[in-house]
Amino acid sequence: MSPIAANVEALRRRIAHVSGGREVTLVAVSKQRRAEEIGQALAAGCSDIGESYVQEALPKIAALSGAGIRWHYIGHLQTNKARDIASGFDWVHGVDRSKAASALAKARPPGLEPLNICVQVNISAEATKGGVVPSQALALCREVAAMPRLRLRGLMGMAAPTAVAAVQRAQFASLRATFDEVRAAGIALDTLSMGMSDDFEAAIAEGSTMVRIGTAIFGERSRKAAA
Repeated sequence: MSPIAANVEALRRRIAHVSGGREVTLVAVSKQRRAEEIGQALAAGCSDIGESYVQEALPKIAALSGAGIRWHYIGHLQTNKARDIASGFDWVHGVDRSKAASALAKARPPGLEPLNICVQVNISAEATKGGVVPSQALALCREVAAMPRLRLRGLMGMAAPTAVAAVQRAQFASLRATFDEVRAAGIALDTLSMGMSDDFEAAIAEGSTMVRIGTAIFGERSRKAAA
């Protein structure tokens, strides 16, 4: 068994323990990783792969075409990259403004299934993170849900970096509350994308249905790769 496969197996055990068997989608975040490493994760059962940089991702998507991968764009969404994102990916997790959603809708090729969208909510109140404030999430969800060639699936958020589980859980709980608010308004959502390598257990405990994990699968990136 490869180290990547062993990491995936260990992660699935931890996810199952916290979730109580509830289904949680594992997105393997492969930024700055080679296509060969992604192939190992795929062989270990990870068919959902996340990328943050469009120009880095496109050659990998081409190299692994036909492998049955669902590609998730999890980076900052720039409208000038909308065409590449809309044609190359299956999911986009960082939609935080109507203009960006509209650009994706216009760029999504008609021959493809609707692009799955998660609206990003800033649950940590950090200026360095994107996302709408929770009170604006419902309005943006309404706009996205009405756009052609997009399928609104849920909300995405990132907690502030901290090792304090109570702080992690409080922030994830706020996203779950926003998720429930949007659903109560009559908008069908099925995805709560929250949780990364250092906090996914707290996220799952608060209802996450999708976690985005890189380091705990692929290991630490080298200093050179991370630069």
